Amino acid sequence: MRPHLALSAAIALGWSSAAIAQDHGAHGIAKPNLVLQQVVEGLPKDDKQSVRVMTASFKPGDKTVYHTHRFPVTVYVLEGAFTLELKGQPPLTVKAGEALVEPPNVAMTGYNRTDGETKVVIFYVSTVDTPFLDLLSH
Repeated sequence: MRPHLALSAAIALGWSSAAIAQDHGAHGIAKPNLVLQQVVEGLPKDDKQSVRVMTASFKPGDKTVYHTHRFPVTVYVLEGAFTLELKGQPPLTVKAGEALVEPPNVAMTGYNRTDGETKVVIFYVSTVDTPFLDLLSH
């Protein structure tokens, strides 16, 4: 009798777990959407790092200063399109929903070459007290 009771309990628990999982799925589980995966060099190796998340808005024709970064910078485009010109490379344009990694120690300028506003989110991991960028002259 007890083996049947144990089997019945296991089946009931199994059905309950499946029902809970299905019910939980019905309410929706947020899943991450991979936008960019890239192997990078030049990340800080100190015991502690500074993490910065910034936003920027570019009106049509706006551009960044000519600069470098000491560590890689990830840019995610929320709205519009962002064009990055890296020294010695052809321009790279990323659109809303896309991302790019700006390499460290490479001269660059970013642009909004669209007719509308461009909005980006910028992620920067650096050593503590490192400036976000280093200005360069052309």
